[in-house]
Amino acid sequence: MRKTLFRMLGFALLVLAADQALKLVVVVYLDLAQRGRLDVLPPFLNLRMAWNRGVNFGLFASDSQTARWLLVALAISISAGLAVWLHRATGWVTPLCAGAVIGGALGNALDRVIYGAVADFLNMSCCGWDNPFSFNIADIAIFAGVLGLVLLPDRAVNAGKATDSARDPPERLG
Repeated sequence: MRKTLFRMLGFALLVLAADQALKLVVVVYLDLAQRGRLDVLPPFLNLRMAWNRGVNFGLFASDSQTARWLLVALAISISAGLAVWLHRATGWVTPLCAGAVIGGALGNALDRVIYGAVADFLNMSCCGWDNPFSFNIADIAIFAGVLGLVLLPDRAVNAGKATDSARDPPERLG
């Protein structure tokens, strides 16, 4: 149990640190907040500054301080709930996936505290299609983590359940 919790929180801190470090480089040092756009590997990878005051894809966007702090509280609550829910998971896939979700959620929450909105800047387009949306490392981590939790359950969890039920004595008839 303790090993699982350390894996989950360790990976969450790694994702959080990577997300915030890249945002610092792009937003502050490359001054993307003022430039607005920087083509890195056109047309595939561009940096386009977008301040997201809502949830995914800017849904429910609001400039109100109440909405900002409610979204921060929601991210922290979901992260804490996920950590509590999965702290007894076995194997290594589930803790890493949960850590990715937690680290990403906390990275975006920290953006809201620091900047007032989530700093999105990665933009991928291809083959004449101009993608209007930007995202960040935290968004990638959240997406990959949730996908992993859904599609890649630890075999140790499933094997343990099958083994426990196989040890139970059969019920007697009559």
